Amino acid sequence: MDEATRAEVGAWLAKAQRDLDSAKRLLTGSPPYRDTAAYHCQQTAEKATKALLTASGIEFPKTHDLTALVALAETGHPGFAQYREAAALLTPFGTSFRYPGTLSEPDDAELREALSLAERWLADVIAALRPT
Repeated sequence: MDEATRAEVGAWLAKAQRDLDSAKRLLTGSPPYRDTAAYHCQQTAEKATKALLTASGIEFPKTHDLTALVALAETGHPGFAQYREAAALLTPFGTSFRYPGTLSEPDDAELREALSLAERWLADVIAALRPT
């Protein structure tokens, strides 16, 4: 991987980590901001996947659709298929809670699952990018 690509991958991963950290902080506040935390869980997965795609030289569209991004990632990383179900769960969090009158806030169980998925997703991408 050339230096420019390495820097871009690093920037995606840094943004993903910040989103994950933001989600955690938003949930520990009083009151917790569940809708915004859910958004940041989706963003963690999205940006981590874009880091993986960038490192793999796979072009991707500007999208928040994790299902589409996972399908692209599978072309270079077949094991990434394990995230299909998680993508379906997290994708709506990228847009659904951002505006009034859409979905109701996620409950505690949904948020715990979203946070757990985001943490695992980012960790797995980082592991996949480690040189062997």
